[in-house]
Amino acid sequence: MKRPSFLLAILFAVVLVTAAPAGAVQFGKLDGNAHPQVGLVLFYDASGAPLWRCTGALLSPTVFLTAGHCTSGAASAQVWFSPGPITVASGYPFTGGDSFGTPITHPLFDNFAEAPANYDLGVVLLSTPQPGPYASIAPIGLLDGLAKNDATFDLVGYGLQDAHPIVADRTRYAGQAKLVNLNNTKTAGYNMQMTAAPGTGGAVCFGDSGGPDFLAGTLQIVAVNSFVQSKFCMGAAFSYRVDTTDSRAFISRFLP
Repeated sequence: MKRPSFLLAILFAVVLVTAAPAGAVQFGKLDGNAHPQVGLVLFYDASGAPLWRCTGALLSPTVFLTAGHCTSGAASAQVWFSPGPITVASGYPFTGGDSFGTPITHPLFDNFAEAPANYDLGVVLLSTPQPGPYASIAPIGLLDGLAKNDATFDLVGYGLQDAHPIVADRTRYAGQAKLVNLNNTKTAGYNMQMTAAPGTGGAVCFGDSGGPDFLAGTLQIVAVNSFVQSKFCMGAAFSYRVDTTDSRAFISRFLP
């Protein structure tokens, strides 16, 4: 099937980094200290040059869950958990992260060649252990049981508030979305489609890739943000499910 055109990572080659305020999880609100386990992650190539930024969440002191299209092709990563101002030094967008780490991608991730079987999962193994509280993975099949119950999710991320103009900062935002579909041609049991209604806090944008979709009011992750249908971040949003046997098997390899 055709590869999704608009993944939610930000490529630094095309991003203007400015000090202007920009949000994440479109139409959301400042997260404050509500989700300290959700971090901003920058990925680097083998030479140490920045590639792109994403979002993710701590599952343990050293295991950081994110999207496979974020970890794929990266040699190393650096993670921040505390919001802060932009600092630019030696051409890098951010400095002084909480930990460096090693990216690992789901072995079946194939850059969306076989979508909707995207296997869009990755982890970063942190070199410096981080304090909790930690997120958890939802029980297997949780979403299937919620599909007809108008389920609501808390979205948390460091992405853009608006795709135009493109700006980047280090601020964590949160919003809510509702489940739309688990079984259309773009989901098929692998992904979940969420609402993306302007003004509701229900959309995601570039930089929110890999960010957790929590079952509302909990720290249970049901999916990680994967791709959107619109280059302006206003179309349907899709996340890769973690409440499946395969996803659980991959993630469990790295947990105690």
